[in-house]
Amino acid sequence: MKKQAIAKLFHLVYGLYCRMTPLSKTAILFESSTGNNWTGSPRAIYEKMVELGLDRKYEIYISMKHPENAKVEGQAKLIKRRTFPYFRAFAKAGIWVTDSRMPLYLIKKDGVTCIQTWHGTPLKKLALDMDKLDMGGSVDLQKYQENFRRNTSRWDYLVSQNPYSTEIFRRCFDFHKEMLETGYPRCDVLFQKNTPEQVLELKKELGLPTDKKIILYAPTWRDDEYSQKGKYSYHDALDVDAMRQAFGGEAVLIIKYHYLVSSNTDWSKYEGFVYNFSQTADISPLYLVSDIMITDYSSVMFDYAILDRPMYFFCYDLEHYRDTLRGFYFDFEKTAPGPIVKTTRELVRAIQREKDSPDPVSLQRRAAFRRKFLPFDDGHASEKIVKLIEEIRS
Repeated sequence: MKKQAIAKLFHLVYGLYCRMTPLSKTAILFESSTGNNWTGSPRAIYEKMVELGLDRKYEIYISMKHPENAKVEGQAKLIKRRTFPYFRAFAKAGIWVTDSRMPLYLIKKDGVTCIQTWHGTPLKKLALDMDKLDMGGSVDLQKYQENFRRNTSRWDYLVSQNPYSTEIFRRCFDFHKEMLETGYPRCDVLFQKNTPEQVLELKKELGLPTDKKIILYAPTWRDDEYSQKGKYSYHDALDVDAMRQAFGGEAVLIIKYHYLVSSNTDWSKYEGFVYNFSQTADISPLYLVSDIMITDYSSVMFDYAILDRPMYFFCYDLEHYRDTLRGFYFDFEKTAPGPIVKTTRELVRAIQREKDSPDPVSLQRRAAFRRKFLPFDDGHASEKIVKLIEEIRS
């Protein structure tokens, strides 16, 4: 009841600001990950605007839960979520750019254009396609899907990374407006900064050794492993001791959990081998500095495939995740662009097998994966969205 009362209050406050605040054609509001961090495609689009000097042409707001901790270039005004400036900015902005759902109390005024970039190509079933739901507490699936449909009805444009996503997004989001098949703006950097000189500089900035290989471990969250609603505690089956024994002399391990995962793991005993970047907002620099990536069912596989580097899929709970939690859109075992393993021992062996000479089958699967899922990404998605913004406001 408390949550419902708060939502009603926010709806009332926002409604007052909508009546008091004229809509501005030159005001744009950006938000990524529901304000949890400043990353992804909204950030990439904004930074392209800064590069082009458009942050001085527009009145730009960035919505965050903790703007006091953010470092943002350009002239944007940082606003704290659920404060009076936040409601005023949403009431004023003629363009909303986001990569996630927004609270339903933010009613879209006539004349507002919403550009939804979303946050990944789906393997796991989404939204209206889901037939089960366990996302951190008791949630009614029918109500969840009804609210999802209300949310997507506010989107005017939706960004897609590939034709596969376009087809799924149309159905699972019940989306019938304009699809932007541009690839993901957040992936532009993987084209633009993928040089030995830039990668070396990134390693230095991140405090990583420059004389060792980098292994990136980036798993997703589990719907049924949570400490409270919306906060997930991830039980990790990876044997870090075995990884250090196998690769500690030649490589280091970057750990990057999903931002929804609350992990209090003490990595101090692995100092010099484990580098924990779980609290780091932007994963793109970690993609660029890594030589290989270990993941599971995360959409990071689609973005990392741009770099055409080895991937390994540590799926110790494959049957449970596929058959009980979510369900998949495609045959993951046949399509994954790298070996699928269920134990750390298998993982170590798979990496060691390919260390000196890549497996031809893995190379073929990676090539097929890129053809299917990365036909639009070309390093210029941000420019295309910025051009659209200019056209909308002209």
